[in-house]
Amino acid sequence: MACTRRTKTLVSTCVILSGMTNIVCLLYVGWVTNYIANVYVKVPMPVPDKKLDGDKKGETLRIIERLDRLENVVNQHIQEIPLRGEGVQAEAEQSFSDSSLFSHWGRDLGPESRRVALKMFQAHGYNSYLSDRISLDRPIPDLRPDGCKNISYPPHLPQVSIVFIFVNEALSVILRSIHSAIHTTPTHLLKEIILVDDNSSNEELKLRLDEHVSELNSRRPGLLKLVRHQRQEGLIRSRVSGWRAASAPVVALFDAHVEFNTGWAEPILSRIQEDRTRIVSPSFDNIKYDTFEVEEYPLSAQGFDWELWCRYLNPPKAWWSLSNNTAPIRTPALIGCFVVDRQYFEEIGLLDEGMEVYGGENVELGIRVWQCGGSVEVLPCARIAHIERAHKPYTEDLTGHVRRNALRVAEVWMDEFKTHVYMAWNIPQEDSGIDIGDISERRALRKRLQCKTFRWYLVNIYPEMRMYTDMAAYGVLKNSLKPEVCLDQGPDQDNVPILYLCHGMTPQVMYYTQTQQAVRQACSAPTIDSRRQQVPGGRQRQATPPGVQLRHRQTHEALLALLPGRLYPEPTVQALSGAGGERHQ
Repeated sequence: MACTRRTKTLVSTCVILSGMTNIVCLLYVGWVTNYIANVYVKVPMPVPDKKLDGDKKGETLRIIERLDRLENVVNQHIQEIPLRGEGVQAEAEQSFSDSSLFSHWGRDLGPESRRVALKMFQAHGYNSYLSDRISLDRPIPDLRPDGCKNISYPPHLPQVSIVFIFVNEALSVILRSIHSAIHTTPTHLLKEIILVDDNSSNEELKLRLDEHVSELNSRRPGLLKLVRHQRQEGLIRSRVSGWRAASAPVVALFDAHVEFNTGWAEPILSRIQEDRTRIVSPSFDNIKYDTFEVEEYPLSAQGFDWELWCRYLNPPKAWWSLSNNTAPIRTPALIGCFVVDRQYFEEIGLLDEGMEVYGGENVELGIRVWQCGGSVEVLPCARIAHIERAHKPYTEDLTGHVRRNALRVAEVWMDEFKTHVYMAWNIPQEDSGIDIGDISERRALRKRLQCKTFRWYLVNIYPEMRMYTDMAAYGVLKNSLKPEVCLDQGPDQDNVPILYLCHGMTPQVMYYTQTQQAVRQACSAPTIDSRRQQVPGGRQRQATPPGVQLRHRQTHEALLALLPGRLYPEPTVQALSGAGGERHQ
């Protein structure tokens, strides 16, 4: 599941890389930060409260603080990715106490136990060491709104097949998901549980998992089915494999690291029984990746930004006007786990199996269902707790897969608004260099289903999404005096733009309007008012004030000025291909 509520760090531009490449990128950013700080200065310059002796501008202190932050990020990253090479692994383990895994847990563990816990954390992205020591049948708090407990449901509801997909998941986490589903789903409603193993290499997921499946089936014959892929297909095609193995009228497609709250099934099955063209998502709570404590999340709708990363949204105004926190929440998209009528899922086109691995399929499904006559909703009375991993160990190029999948969605479903997706990823629309595969079948599906336009979807289903109708160009803003540096959003806490070495990623992507205004790309913020813009994680950032100038330290010549409505000198606007860094005019 792609959505999280944690914020992105300043070094997010390096995160799409992996392993030692990422670390080298971060160190290089540190060097560039030092270089830029000694060449450029922002005007006006705030005077720091604390200065070093002999440093009139306090610049040395700021450089040291920035490099300290960078060092912390590098150390954190070293601890939270699976490392390769015995020497590198040993070196990392010497400083495992710095890992975020031990920030709120494990301080009483001995060195050897901490080493084992860290190794398991790197492999799974969550505290599987702790999971192995927690009961498979633990209770979780009932976080449903109070009114849910007073709602009655029809006595004859359709049965459900629950599908869990996984690759190299911790066995205890899978088993806890299974036990939770069995204990919270009424026996007469649970037809089967289907486990889809996407070609895991973890040995305990072979014989030991088979033994657990056999043991559970001995108590209730035919309850569990195990589907094993001969090669790794990815999350998207794994969900479809689970659907193909299902036999109940309704199919619930989930990750294998969830725990179900009491009474989750009846409200969902009731809504689908009323209208088979509804796709329903439960409301999600968070299982903390380090302590496994269940954290309550507020009730939310589910949307996406123009990169097609999913995100939580405030429920629409119409829902709030009901003054009923048990009412279904209309939602523009899905965040990954959902329940659907089995036959309707096939009629609407399943998931796009032309997508790769992970990311974007949930957004595409939500868009497609709405445009083609169905509906999508979140149910407050159906709550499920889900582990948000600290990192995703199953792919080294998650961003690359999401970008490719997003372009498939744009080309099939978004009509003239596909330009927004290309802009968000800073990719030229022609000769992008990204092979999105054959989309002819998906276009034929849209024609056969006689689906509405994406403009209709934006106006009627997702009006919160900002549209960029006056865009003339997009890319990065360069200056002829120093072409290797670009306008950058700068540190979040400073709220002042800076000049920075050009990298063409999100902090530098701008769009240029037909009225000659240059605006920092706000495509990641679908719900924006006139004063503030929301960034991933729920934080807000003030709009950049006009009149900020960047000047050369020695000559004091204005290199680029962000003035109301215009940029001086006239900018160079370039679109960069996100993958290889090749520039396209």
